[in-house]
Amino acid sequence: MRFAAPIVAFALFLVSLASPASAITNGSPDGNDHPSVGALIADKPYPDGTWAYCTGTLISPTVLLTAAHCGHRNQRTARVTFASHYQQGETVYSGRYIPDERYNPKGDLHDIAVVVFGSPIAGIKPAKLPSAGLLSRMRADGSLRDAKFTPVGYGSINQTKASRKAKLVYTDTRSRTSISYDDLTRVWLKLDLKPGDGGTCYGDSGGPNFLGNSDLLVATTISGDDDACKATNYDYRLDAGPARDFLARFVTLP
Repeated sequence: MRFAAPIVAFALFLVSLASPASAITNGSPDGNDHPSVGALIADKPYPDGTWAYCTGTLISPTVLLTAAHCGHRNQRTARVTFASHYQQGETVYSGRYIPDERYNPKGDLHDIAVVVFGSPIAGIKPAKLPSAGLLSRMRADGSLRDAKFTPVGYGSINQTKASRKAKLVYTDTRSRTSISYDDLTRVWLKLDLKPGDGGTCYGDSGGPNFLGNSDLLVATTISGDDDACKATNYDYRLDAGPARDFLARFVTLP
């Protein structure tokens, strides 16, 4: 099966999350706009012929950031492509898959992991990470209220069928969209789909949420608020202590 985010109760929001977050909806192909964003590739194709199961972002020449729930129990390695549209035969890089040891698939909040490569990935500029407390400072000065964010990922495209159910179609294509700010807690960035916005769904898990049109990666995609991938997104803050404690083991933080 394709990896999907766990069903987690976010007590801080007083809501129960009913679906995983993993696909760009109401978005468009990213092309080469975010070359640092890659797809985690399965060892064999899924029944529909596609390969990508999660998304990640290069944050140093040798480190890719993704989500802990993208791995299975005792997983030690992961395969990654940075092709904007993956097809069998494209370059794939293998590295050590290392989740935060504090992560608990039954509901712990430390849903973060890295893939560490044995040698630098050439020709790709890593995304930037935020300084400690950046989003809190933006909330304090009022700039966060009207901020827009850019999720990027290789997840499914949500298409509505005449039979009342949505069909999730995967294309192994890197896509992007824009989404609006809603709320902030100690470790979570809550993003809400306003008119014209898109969101994330199955397959975008672990992928980036950039601040506006910059290459500043402020949160990773974790989960959503509905099964149709059309509601609130919940993203793991990278400027907060829990994420920074983990990341400091692998990269130099601003």
